[in-house]
Order: sequence, then structure tokens, then C-alpha cells
Amino acid sequence: MAGDPGREGRLMTFTAKAIGGFHIGGRMVELSGLPTYRARIAKAAPEFEIDPNGRFAIEQMYVQYTLLAEPSFPYPVLMWHGGGQTGATWEDTPDGRPGWQQRFLEAGFDVYCSDAVERGRASFARYPELFEGDPIFRSQQDAWGLFRFGPLDGFHTEHDKRTYFANGQWPAEVTDQYQKQVVARWAGHDAITQAAYDELVEKVGPCVIISHSQSGAFSTQAAVNNPDMVKAVVTLEPSGGADATETQMAALAAAGTRHLVIWGDNFDGHERWAIIRSAVEAYGQRVDKAGGHWLEWDLPAMGIPGNSHFPMMDRNSDLIARMVQQWIADTVH
Repeated sequence: MAGDPGREGRLMTFTAKAIGGFHIGGRMVELSGLPTYRARIAKAAPEFEIDPNGRFAIEQMYVQYTLLAEPSFPYPVLMWHGGGQTGATWEDTPDGRPGWQQRFLEAGFDVYCSDAVERGRASFARYPELFEGDPIFRSQQDAWGLFRFGPLDGFHTEHDKRTYFANGQWPAEVTDQYQKQVVARWAGHDAITQAAYDELVEKVGPCVIISHSQSGAFSTQAAVNNPDMVKAVVTLEPSGGADATETQMAALAAAGTRHLVIWGDNFDGHERWAIIRSAVEAYGQRVDKAGGHWLEWDLPAMGIPGNSHFPMMDRNSDLIARMVQQWIADTVH
């Protein structure tokens, strides 16, 4: 692998041969019967009639890629974000340090970083006519409770009055800055999101997926749906595992797909996380039973305490990135 595996905080260099992006997945739909209205949509323009009817593209995903001039690893890394997030998850940290997108490029991996269906540059669709129901917006209070920045009762609207975990790796001083990257999401879009992810895997070919939270279930499902394409899944605190038949589990094992699950710290008192972890571990047992490859890293049990729900943004994000890079280099062939 390129670069110094012992580096700490330094910026390494890489030479890209191509940087670009594309949309993938989705379908075209027609809207009709909606009333027209008048609006001004440019600062100096007059009001004019807006017709909301017509043909629209929906359910697509956006993918940004950076391809190296001389990659040192044969398979690209696909970085998939969590719920209410976009590919910004991987670009940098809320306190301005390089994110995993850069760190993996520095280490010699081609990287594809996506905005999933309904998020960021993928765009969303008119609702409730095309997307059922209203979008869901995650409040800072909800983020605090789910993402384990501090004790459940430690949140306060004023930063100086918040209580963070004493051993916490989360960069507490930029919690408000982090909240700016939270975006709207919809419920009930698992099928269309999975379809776009699967199409991405088919387009890119053999690859390694690095996923987080909500996309953890999508990444394990992508491995089940494309076992010969997905060489490994590295998932940070996934929301669940795949739905798979015993035949599919056997095919996954036969393909040799590797799974690495990473858990942070401070789960005590979190009933939601107890349910989620139990479901993920049950899926891991199915992988093991089928003869597949499943490994879980409990970071505090490994002597690395204090990680939040965002190991790729925590203060020790470079350390976790190096560990994952080494595991991929040692395990995926």
C-alpha cells in the first residue's frame, strides 16, 4: 500500500488521473392534473406561470469518483453514508481534518463517494405525489441521543452547558457545525435505494464497500445480491444486516466475501442500539453458519475507548482508517 502506515495527522500526496461524477439508478415518471401557479424564481425576473406537471427523473443516486494514476490496491472503495447524511460524511471531519475519502486515496485506493437516493446531489422528488409522506428532519436533540456524543441527559441548546463523555473521541467543540450537514430523508425508500446501490456495484465491478449506519444494511444486501462483485464490506455501526435465503448465504460464503463490523463506545442505556446490535450480530451468526467470513471490532474492548457513532469523524479517525486499510490489505485478495 502507498504511504506510511504510521503517519499521524500528516497530509500525504496522491496523483489522480480522473475526478468526476455521475447519476445512476432511478426512473422517469409523469405528473398530471396539478394546478399551475405564479412565482418569481430569479432575483431580477418577473413572476411567471409555473406548471408542476410533466416528466421527471426520480429515485436516482449521485456518485463522485476519484481514480488514481497508480492505485496500489486492485479494487476501488465505495463509500456509503448513513441516514440523514450525504457523501460529506467521508469528505472531511466537522473540525476540518481530512476525511476518509482523502485518507484512502492517500493509501492507494480509488474511491467512489455517493449521495444516496433522495440525498444531496441525488436530489429528491415532489411529495406526496411521488415520494410518499413528508420528509423527516433529524433534530440536534435526536442526533445527540442516537449518535452518543454524550450522556442521554447531557444535551443543552447552549454548548457550554452540554456534558460530553469524559473518554469521548467526538470533537465536541464542533457539534453545532456537524449539524449543518444533516439533510432530510424519507421513510420507506429501502427498495429504491438498494436498487441504485446494486446498479452502482454492477457498474464499478469488483469492489470493497465501506458503509455507515443506515447504509450498513444496504452494503450487506449488496454483497448478498452481488457476491462475486463485493469482495468485502466494512461497515461502521450498521443499522442491520441483509435479508437473504440460505442459498444466498451459501453463495456469499462460496464467493469469499469478507465482512468487518466496527462498534464504538458508550452504548450503556441505549435501548435502540441494543436492538440494532442484536440484529447485526444475529446476521453475523448466519454468515458464520454458512461458512462465510465475519469479524466484529469492539473498539473499547480492543483498548480504543470513546468512539461515537462516527468513527470516521472522531478525533482518532486517522487511526481507525489505518486499521481498516491494513485489514483490507491483509484480507482482501
